[in-house]
Amino acid sequence: MNTQSTPLPPLQGLRVVELGNYIAGPGTAMTLGDLGAEVVKIESLEGDAARHTGHFGHAMLRAYNRGKKSIALDLRQPRGLEIARRLVARADVLVQNLRPGAAEALGLGADTLRAVQPGLVYVAITGFPAAAASRDRPGYDIAAQAESGLMSVTGEPEGLPQKVGVTIVDTATVQVAAQAVLAALFRRERTGLGETIRISLLEVALNLQLPNFSDYLVRGVEPTRSGDGQPMAAPAADIFRTRDGMVVVSAYVQAHWLRLCETIGAPELGGDPRFATNELRVANRPAMKEAVGAQLARLGTRECVELLTRNNIVVGVVRSYADVLAGEDFRASGMVVEAATNGSQAGYTTFGLPYALCDTPRQATQAAPGHGAHTAEVLREAGFSSEEIAMLREQGVVKMEATRAVPA
Repeated sequence: MNTQSTPLPPLQGLRVVELGNYIAGPGTAMTLGDLGAEVVKIESLEGDAARHTGHFGHAMLRAYNRGKKSIALDLRQPRGLEIARRLVARADVLVQNLRPGAAEALGLGADTLRAVQPGLVYVAITGFPAAAASRDRPGYDIAAQAESGLMSVTGEPEGLPQKVGVTIVDTATVQVAAQAVLAALFRRERTGLGETIRISLLEVALNLQLPNFSDYLVRGVEPTRSGDGQPMAAPAADIFRTRDGMVVVSAYVQAHWLRLCETIGAPELGGDPRFATNELRVANRPAMKEAVGAQLARLGTRECVELLTRNNIVVGVVRSYADVLAGEDFRASGMVVEAATNGSQAGYTTFGLPYALCDTPRQATQAAPGHGAHTAEVLREAGFSSEEIAMLREQGVVKMEATRAVPA
């Protein structure tokens, strides 16, 4: 029976070691940290590659490294590898998204570590599947978007394929990997055994397109780019201008389409043979958009949203980032967290987990650490004496502090 007056975070007491750069690895480790785990980020003496990638890199650092401890090690030196192995020996989970083969070359591969530590949950994130011909290629979000077919269905019909406007595959991989870790930890509770988890950006990108591929595998019809609309449904994600803005409307189910026509004062569209089925509306999308758009253009954005919502039709306002942050829904979401000042790193406002554990208070978090900011602390916790730490620093095996702060 839990006698705690305040419930503990679900992963309280677990340790995570991260060997990561950019988003997928660091984001997975941070998600586990948000759930209560202690996260130690092992960085090279040069640091996470994001530290050298301008404003976008600094944004990645702030977004995906909250609440961690950073230790800077030279893994090319035997003493650096010895330290890394000692840290992993005290850990429950290791997350790495190093270039393919790098962890194995260092002696930090899954087979090597789990041979002596069977309870370890080892997560390896790569660009391509481990058994694929492309397994040794470096993999980034954009490569996965291109090679999974995602770009081929994104953009205007007559234009070039486009990437999604955010690093959608990397960020989806974070959630997929965290889910897999939680499943592995649950298995370990039952069996005492850890797990090796292999995740590729390509597979996650394919998974994001399940409806499209499900249709293609059955009918063999290649989906095409349709701009703001969905390739196989209309209206669905189609943009319409209002008197003072833009909205997207989804009403491709036949009953919803007929209700939309009635709601906007154009019931005759429901009987128009060009729009009689979803497939016909897809084929005649320009004419459908012109007809519906003529009705919605007479309404203000708020008026349009209220009218369609009142009639149970899905509608969304197309907002800028500034509009999003100023909106009532955002303020009520509970996603905003304050990352407190962490040594030389100033605090900042950011997003927390995209869900709430309603019976567990959200824990406080700190800003992303400076490069090597916790080296001495982590070494002391691992049993190194002050004299040993000083010697490691003199030998260039470790760095003790950030080379520079993460800019605001």
